[in-house]
Amino acid sequence: MHDIICPYCNKAFKIDEAGYADILAQVRDSAFEQQLHERLELAEQDKRNAIELARAKAEAELQKAAAARDAEIQELKSRLEAGELAQKMAVAEAMAQVERERDKLAYDLEQARKEKQADLQLAEARLAQQLQQTVSDKDAEIQTLKARMESIALSQKLAVNEAVGAVEKERDELKSSLMRSELEKQLAEQSLKDKYETQLKDREDMIERLRDMKARLSTKMVGETLEQHCETEFNRIRATAFPRAYFEKDNDARSGSKGDYIFRDTDEGGTEIVSIMFEMKNESDRTATKNRNEDFLKELDKDRQEKGCEYAVLVSMLEPDSELYNTGIVDVFHRYPKMYVVRPQFFIPIITLLRNAALNSLKYKNELALVKAQNIDITNFESELDTFKAAFAKNYDLASRRFQTAIDEIDKSIDHLQKTKEALLGTDRNLRLANDKAQDVTIKRLTRGNPTMAAKFAEINKEQSEDGQ
Repeated sequence: MHDIICPYCNKAFKIDEAGYADILAQVRDSAFEQQLHERLELAEQDKRNAIELARAKAEAELQKAAAARDAEIQELKSRLEAGELAQKMAVAEAMAQVERERDKLAYDLEQARKEKQADLQLAEARLAQQLQQTVSDKDAEIQTLKARMESIALSQKLAVNEAVGAVEKERDELKSSLMRSELEKQLAEQSLKDKYETQLKDREDMIERLRDMKARLSTKMVGETLEQHCETEFNRIRATAFPRAYFEKDNDARSGSKGDYIFRDTDEGGTEIVSIMFEMKNESDRTATKNRNEDFLKELDKDRQEKGCEYAVLVSMLEPDSELYNTGIVDVFHRYPKMYVVRPQFFIPIITLLRNAALNSLKYKNELALVKAQNIDITNFESELDTFKAAFAKNYDLASRRFQTAIDEIDKSIDHLQKTKEALLGTDRNLRLANDKAQDVTIKRLTRGNPTMAAKFAEINKEQSEDGQ
C-alpha cells in the first residue's frame, strides 16, 4: 500500500500496488506524450528551417551562377565583336594594300607607255628595227606585272580566308565553352535539387516513423499485443493472488469457434470457485474499418456456454471515444447473461471482483455437494434445499450490491486520481517554470540597479583574478 497526499486538501489516502502503478504509468504516459509532441514539433520546425535554408541557398547559388553566366556571355560577345572588327579591319587593310599595288602597277605601266611613246617619237627611225623587240620586251614585262598582281591578290585572299577561319574557329570554341558552362550549370542545379530532395525525403520518413511510433504507443502496452499484455499482467500476480488458478489460451475449436483465454479458479479441495471466458480485441487508429464491441458479444456468449464458463468478459480497445466504455467496468446483462466489457486497465480488477463475489457463495456450493453426497430424508433435503436457495439468493443479492458499491468506489477513485494527476501535472509545470526562471538568474541581473552589490562582486572578481595570477 502507498500513501498519496492531495496537493489541494492535504488529505492522505491509501492506494494498492495496482492503482499506484497505474497512476505512475499515466504520469509517465503523459510526460512521454508531451516529450514526443515536443520532439515532433522540433522535427517539423527543423524540416521547415531546412527547406527555407535550402531554398535560400539554391536561390543564391542560382543567382550567382546566372550572374557568372551573364558576365561570361558578355565577355564572349565582346570578344566576338572584337574578332569581327579585327576581321573587317584586316580585310580592309588587305584590300587597301592590293588597291595601292594595283594603282602603282597601273602608274608604272602608264609611265612605261609614256616613255615608250617618247622613245618611239625621238628615235623612230633609229630604232625602227628594234621596235618589235622592244614591244615584245614590254609585253613580257606587262605579263610579269600582271602575274605579280595576280599572285599578290591570291596571297591577300588566302590571308583573308585564314583570318576569317581563325575568327570562326575562335567563335566556335567560345560557343562550345558556353554550351559546356550551361550544361555544367544544369548538372549542378540537378545535383543540388536531388541532394535536397533526398534530405527532405529522409526527414519526411523520420517524421512518418515518429508518427507511426506514436500511433503504436497509443496505449501503455509498448511493443506488446493486447493478449500478451493481459497474459503478462496476470502472470505477474499469479503466484500471490491466484496460486491455484488456470489461465490459458482456448485452443479447443471443435465447435467451430473459440475464445482467447479461459480463467478457472478452485479452492484447496478442488471445488471450482469461478470460471471466466475472455475475448481480447484491439484495433489500431489507422485501421480502415472500425469495429464495435457489440459485434463480438454474441460469439463470446456462445463460447462461454460451450466451454462451460460462468462469466464472459470482453477486454476491448475498440470504440476509444465511447464515454460508456471509458467509464470503467460495463455489464451487458440486458443483452447476454453474466457478461462484462472492460478496458485493459480493468483486466485484473474484474477477475478479482468476480472471484471475491464467488467466494461468498463457495460455502453454499460445498454444503450442496455434501448434501447431495449424503443419504438423507427427501423432506429434509427439500427443506434444506429451499433454505439454501433463499440464503444463496440473499447472499447473491448482497454480493451484487457490494459489487455495484465496489464499482462506484472504483469510479470515485478514478475521478479522484484523475484530479490528483491534473494537480501533479500542474505542479510539474510550475516547477519547470520556476526552474526556467532560476536558470535565467545571473549576477548581472541581480546587480542591475544596485551599484553597491555590483562594486562588491567586481571587487571579488578582481581579487580572484589576482589570486589566480
